[in-house]
Amino acid sequence: MSLEMVDMDKKGTDFQEGPVTFDAYSEAEMEYSEEGIIDVNREHAGSSFIAYFNVVCVVAGTGTLGLPYALRLGGWIGIFILFLSWTMSMYTGVLLIRCLYANGKQRLSSYKEIATTCFGAVGGWVTFFLNAWILLGAPILYMVLSGSNLQELTKGTAGEIGVLPWSIVSCVIIAVPFILVKSMKEVAWMSALGALATLIVVVIVLVVSCIDKKTIPPAHHESVIWSQFPIALSTISFSFGGNAVYPHVEASMKKPKDWPKVVAAGLSTCAGLYFLSAVPGYLVYGDQVQSPVYNSISDGVPKIIAIVVMTFHVLSASPILLTSFALDVEEMLNITVERFGRVKEFIIRAALRIFIVVFVGVIGACIPHFDDLMSLIGSFANCGLIFIFPILFYFKLTGFRNKPYYTIAWCLLTILLGIVGLIFGTISSIQALIADFSK
Repeated sequence: MSLEMVDMDKKGTDFQEGPVTFDAYSEAEMEYSEEGIIDVNREHAGSSFIAYFNVVCVVAGTGTLGLPYALRLGGWIGIFILFLSWTMSMYTGVLLIRCLYANGKQRLSSYKEIATTCFGAVGGWVTFFLNAWILLGAPILYMVLSGSNLQELTKGTAGEIGVLPWSIVSCVIIAVPFILVKSMKEVAWMSALGALATLIVVVIVLVVSCIDKKTIPPAHHESVIWSQFPIALSTISFSFGGNAVYPHVEASMKKPKDWPKVVAAGLSTCAGLYFLSAVPGYLVYGDQVQSPVYNSISDGVPKIIAIVVMTFHVLSASPILLTSFALDVEEMLNITVERFGRVKEFIIRAALRIFIVVFVGVIGACIPHFDDLMSLIGSFANCGLIFIFPILFYFKLTGFRNKPYYTIAWCLLTILLGIVGLIFGTISSIQALIADFSK
């Protein structure tokens, strides 16, 4: 864990003034204070262990699938970028939740509300758009992958009905828990199973790639490929894309003071899984490795198991992401039991969530290119939500001049990484998508 995560700032003296005037709080006083702050109702909240599984399930799967391909694009330097992204994402994950408590009066409820407090309505809606891009874009990506996997598994049988029909079936499957559950705590069991599924896939890729190394020609590797480095950077950043759901995950915790430990443990687990998948995947298959990575391993029972298990993972992770988006929208529309009553509230909430699932299915049917879509989503939205906005919000709420020089330097480096991934990754990804559709 980086020094900045451990050595927190002393009492601030230049908090910013905006719509709300913030008093000066030390980090210890401001963070998760149990006195004087109006918090969310945690009477039926879950444990920190459940929150850990939520983080792992949402974050881990995409990196496991795409990181070997990211190394193919950028070369071995991607390992260093992976390490850098891991430490930076832990740091910004802690800062983002601190911003929820920064006014010392009432816990803010969402990423959008933090942005609105800092930069007004325009900032709030820009952040909401990027947040929605992730929380809807990732499930769209997952439905495309699930449809492709199910089509592959049923090849040569009566179940070979096409990628599009299987994607629709996948949408129906995720719709059931998404509509029935109301909060992040209620999808915890899916998080645990999804995290286990990711571990199984990593073990399969690790074992089979080691076996394949003995039977396939030596692979070609590069230390760094500058022409493809930006898009590789954006893919790697997407692998730590959990910030969009963190406010809701933390709100589901019985002990919110455990959040720094939860996010550090969750992202460290993900990073460990990524190294175990990315290094052997690129080492063995080199410039021939594909995304998702299990398409590169030898045909046989292990590959079939990997496809089945990862399909289960994306089907279990999608309701978590969609639930986080739905909670934001329901709060904005004030869809509550107190306002509508229990039955009417459920009907309205169910109708909204059905519409969201239909939207995911329709968009997923139009853009079926998994690897380039993954890079586009990562570069366009995740780089901002993970590396840029949490730091800007943190400085806006707590001041800039009261920070140690090494903290400012680390934050500026983090923002720089985000800007590079955002600009160049978006350009490269759009070019790749145009090329895909022109074929």
